Amino acid sequence: MSPLLDLSIRVLAAAFVGAVIGYEREIRAKGAGMRTHVLVALGSALFMIVSQFGFEGAPRFDAARVAAGVVGGLGFLGGGIIMKTKNHVSGLTTAAGLWVTGSLGLALGCGMYALSGICTVLVLVCLEVLNSSSIKFGDKEINAVFSSPDQEAIKEALTSLGRRVKDYSLSKQENGYKLEAVLHVPKKEYGVNLINTLSSIPGVQLESFD
Repeated sequence: MSPLLDLSIRVLAAAFVGAVIGYEREIRAKGAGMRTHVLVALGSALFMIVSQFGFEGAPRFDAARVAAGVVGGLGFLGGGIIMKTKNHVSGLTTAAGLWVTGSLGLALGCGMYALSGICTVLVLVCLEVLNSSSIKFGDKEINAVFSSPDQEAIKEALTSLGRRVKDYSLSKQENGYKLEAVLHVPKKEYGVNLINTLSSIPGVQLESFD
């Protein structure tokens, strides 16, 4: 196998892994979706390849330095996804998903295909299977973010949510209004049906759901 083909397979594998994980986040209406995860995985893989082969002839060559910089950069990127509304925090799972997607990109940049495949399956199990099959008691607390150009539509959305709303904050944005709501729903209702219900509230758009 030629070196170019080998390196191309590495970055393509990283992009595929990022797409798989990002797709799961996107269907749950998260802030970081498929494109973001693909770019993180692809960039991490390329950084790892550059780290390994781009400075081989340089004095004091250390392939680990670029990888360490990527880890720090992923922490900064993940921090931008985490949102805090009063006493509630959302986006932690998506931030952790970006962090592990970056690590998969680094591993694929090194050519660790089997280990990366195993870890990708474990990530999907953690994000999807464990979420849907865990033992559920009582209510589930979720964070939902809505937007609308019309303040009255936001108020009507709050009214339609009714007793589900535990806490909320309303802020003025450049193109309208943003509603960040903490909802209490029976865990048996949590899932695609709840997403469809929140997405169908007239006059507002569901921006994220966690």
